[in-house]
Amino acid sequence: MNRMSISVATLALALFGLMSVGWAGEMKAKMEEMKGDTKAKVEEMKGEAKAAVEEAKGNKVQAEVERAKGKGNAAVEKAKGKVKELKAKTE
Repeated sequence: MNRMSISVATLALALFGLMSVGWAGEMKAKMEEMKGDTKAKVEEMKGEAKAAVEEAKGNKVQAEVERAKGKGNAAVEKAKGKVKELKAKTE
């Protein structure tokens, strides 16, 4: 009977340890997703700021170029965040 209770306790601790590792992976994945979204928003705001400066100078074409660059950089940062999120989920 004593051996049985020890093996059950060992099994319970092992399962609890595996569950906590899985939970930590989910938390890391969510954090990576949030970081990617934040970096994407920052890049888009940088592009908008540069576009506003160019518009103030009277360069409408350059303003659109800066806006497009900002959106492109935002897409790249969002994709990087998604890759890191998926990597964290698989760990």
